[in-house]
Amino acid sequence: MDLFVEKGFAATRSEEVAARAGVSKGTLFLYFPSKEELFKAVVMENVARPVAEGIAEAEHFAGSSGELLTWMMLEWWRRYGATKASGISKLMMSEAGNFPELAEFFRNNVIQPAQALVRFVLQRGIDRGEFRAIDVNNTIYSVMAPLIFLVMEKHSTGPCNAAKPSINAEQFITHHADLLVRGMVAGH
Repeated sequence: MDLFVEKGFAATRSEEVAARAGVSKGTLFLYFPSKEELFKAVVMENVARPVAEGIAEAEHFAGSSGELLTWMMLEWWRRYGATKASGISKLMMSEAGNFPELAEFFRNNVIQPAQALVRFVLQRGIDRGEFRAIDVNNTIYSVMAPLIFLVMEKHSTGPCNAAKPSINAEQFITHHADLLVRGMVAGH
C-alpha cells in the first residue's frame, strides 16, 4: 500500500514491492499473479473493508438517523480518510483513465458499497420521519463530496501545509453533517 500511495500505480514496480516486503519477486507472484491483483488485494483490505464494517455497524445503530449520518462520516474519516490508505482514492482519481479495469474494480468494490451505505442512512431517516422526502441519489453526493475533498486536500496541498494544517477534518465533518441534517429535517 505504501508504495502505491507514494508512487502511484503505474510507477510502482513489482520488484520494489517484493523488496519492501522482504521477499523475492517470484514469491510475490506466488500470492499475486500480477501487480493488478496485488493492488486489488490492497484495495480490498484497506479501502473496501472499512466500508463493509461501516455497513454492518450502521444496520445496528441505535440513535437517530442524523446521529448515524454524523457518526458514519466521522468514522469514515477516522478509519480511512485520516490514514495513509486514503491515498488510494487520490491514486484512483489520477490514474483511473489509464487503468479502466482497476477503476471499474474500485467502483464496484468501494464506491458503490459506500454509496449504498449513505443511501441506507438517508432512507432510514426518511422512513422514520426524521428526514423530509429528499432526492436520495443526489444527496448521496452532498454527503460524500466533502469527504473526498478532505482526502484530496490531505494528499495534494495538505503536505505543503504540514506545519499549519488548514482544515481540522473532524470539526469540518461535524459542521457539514450538522448542515446536512438541519437541511433534511422533516417539517422544514
